[in-house]
Amino acid sequence: MATVLENNTALNGLPVPANDEASGYRPSADEPFMSLRQQEYFRGKLNAWKDAILRESTFTLSQLQNDSLREADIADRASSETDWSIELRTRDRQRKLISKIDAALRRIDDGEYGYCEVTGEPISLGRLEARPIATMTVEAQERHERNERVSRDD
Repeated sequence: MATVLENNTALNGLPVPANDEASGYRPSADEPFMSLRQQEYFRGKLNAWKDAILRESTFTLSQLQNDSLREADIADRASSETDWSIELRTRDRQRKLISKIDAALRRIDDGEYGYCEVTGEPISLGRLEARPIATMTVEAQERHERNERVSRDD
């Protein structure tokens, strides 16, 4: 999905609404962390991502309604059902992603965006650029994943 945001074009060729990226602005370490401008930049990035996902899901829904399974051949029908099953699983993952995007937007409103939920330290701008829904610094995320692996092995 990062490509969608960087190129300002969503999948299926639909444009993503522009934000400060269109003006050439990129958050930098030279300015105060999570300044108003940075907050608006990430708000725009998150909203554009959410809008792209919603457009794609609308497209999928209309395709499902228009392209019912009418294949006479059993193999063709099975292939179509498999394709739709994969598409619907993808949409379900994106539905969960929308809730994470909404949570990130709430953190912006609450003034908590960009800070690690574990350590309280600022999350690097590079990480937020790559994953705007990040809630932990790279180090905290790695620790979390290591602990998760250890507890899973028990």
